[in-house]
Amino acid sequence: MELRYEPSFTLKDYFEANMEKFDSILLSEAVNVKDKIKEILTIGNIDLVNNAHKTVGYVINQEVEELKVFAKQEGIAWATHAIELTFKLEWVQAIRRTLWVFIQKFNEQKDKYDICDFFQLEQEINNRIDTFLNTFFISYSTYKDSLLKAQRELVEHLSVPIIPIDNSICILPLIGSMDSNRMSILKEKVLTEVSDLRIETIIMDLSGIAYMELEEIYELNKIIDGISMMGCSSVLTGLRKEVVKQISDSGITFNPDTRKRGTLQQALSEFY
Repeated sequence: MELRYEPSFTLKDYFEANMEKFDSILLSEAVNVKDKIKEILTIGNIDLVNNAHKTVGYVINQEVEELKVFAKQEGIAWATHAIELTFKLEWVQAIRRTLWVFIQKFNEQKDKYDICDFFQLEQEINNRIDTFLNTFFISYSTYKDSLLKAQRELVEHLSVPIIPIDNSICILPLIGSMDSNRMSILKEKVLTEVSDLRIETIIMDLSGIAYMELEEIYELNKIIDGISMMGCSSVLTGLRKEVVKQISDSGITFNPDTRKRGTLQQALSEFY
């Protein structure tokens, strides 16, 4: 492999003068990633080859802070687009190996070769690449966690949709299974909305609930009592026989002011 070299070259000059050959070696080292380059560019607008040049530039120029900033940006980009981490790990290790091929060739062409300088350089180069990897993975993990938290909060919000019908009446359709976590969210949101919106009547449609544990029935009853103390009346609609049986067997009695209707339509017809 013939690489361009001049006595005045620094390692940076050597890298820039032979960048095409660097890319060729890099792609041969990154066996599993090279066929994914276009796909990753399409998915996340991440140019792996160009980003490899930036990484090497920061490493060679000892620009550690710039390297960390770039690694954080990369971590966020990969987390945002959920790109497989094994590709990134292989790619960075391929960059490391390719860079050392160049450093070896560079030292072979120099007139003077100091083994002590080489070992010091080895420690510095590898430390910077490790810094890039560590910063990237911390950034990826942190941002991924924030995305998951935001998605979980969105799901929780959507799982308790309070739909206003007019200024005083709202519908709360409940669907799926009810557990302690969801009941806690339900209580917080219902009490907050009743207080903030001055809701006078809330229609709770339970037609989408096939079964409720006793603990959740108790919690629902507490919510009904709570909004009653705030001057809001409640209407239960769509109770299924399984839920009704569980309620009757438990001996739980709802607030006597709570109205029950077979369907949501029946309840709405009383108001409109």
